[in-house]
Amino acid sequence: MGVMGSGKTTVGRLLAQRLNWSFEDADTYHPQSNIDKMARGVALTDFDRRPWLRTLSDVIDAWLGVEDAGFESFDQEAGLVLACSALKQAYREILVGQKPGVQIVFLQGSEALLQARLSLREHAFMPKALLHSQLATLEAPKAGLTLDIADPPEALVAQICAALLA
Repeated sequence: MGVMGSGKTTVGRLLAQRLNWSFEDADTYHPQSNIDKMARGVALTDFDRRPWLRTLSDVIDAWLGVEDAGFESFDQEAGLVLACSALKQAYREILVGQKPGVQIVFLQGSEALLQARLSLREHAFMPKALLHSQLATLEAPKAGLTLDIADPPEALVAQICAALLA
């Protein structure tokens, strides 16, 4: 989890490859109305995010093998890495709650580093200007693993693997 530019997708894909797990990007589950709103540079509200978060919770439930999760089951043997902003504690409660075996990894960095990264990329529907609203919304998790994105992605993956195997 983390704001835009924190490396969720890059680190998530590398981690999934390292562990031979599945990878899912939460952005692919946004309803079109959310995508359209963000593309106009308008930040999502809690109301906008609620159905998206419930869908993502169902994805996690399907990975955990919960009956009637609303999605085809994943290979529970392999595991799943889900890259998601999950900016507020209330969002993480919807996503994770008390689900066993789910670990939050918070990719944290300075605004200057995030801005520098965003200047080097284009996102399909998230304009760079939304970083400020994400930083204003962000509630750092009290539990889970917090990593500094100043480290290279490969080092972050190594830290995550060490924590998961500890």
